[in-house]
Amino acid sequence: MPRRDWPTWWEWELELSVHLLRRMLRRDFNETDLRTMLADARAYERDVDASRWVVQTRWHGLDWEVIVEPDAEKRRLVVVTAYAV
Repeated sequence: MPRRDWPTWWEWELELSVHLLRRMLRRDFNETDLRTMLADARAYERDVDASRWVVQTRWHGLDWEVIVEPDAEKRRLVVVTAYAV
């Protein structure tokens, strides 16, 4: 999916959730890695929670999903969690 077709919130500043920060250590990635994953994202779809989106990407040869929640009031893209699938 070409990036020009992605929503405007894709360009917003990131905000990392407390939940994500806890998972990063256990899942062996850091903020720089996360930003690389998002820069390499290939698709997105609505999550089961209607306020969130699932971003598909790859990291170290594995498929990953990054769950994001746009915050229109703050114009921030909150990264809720990320995990290998």
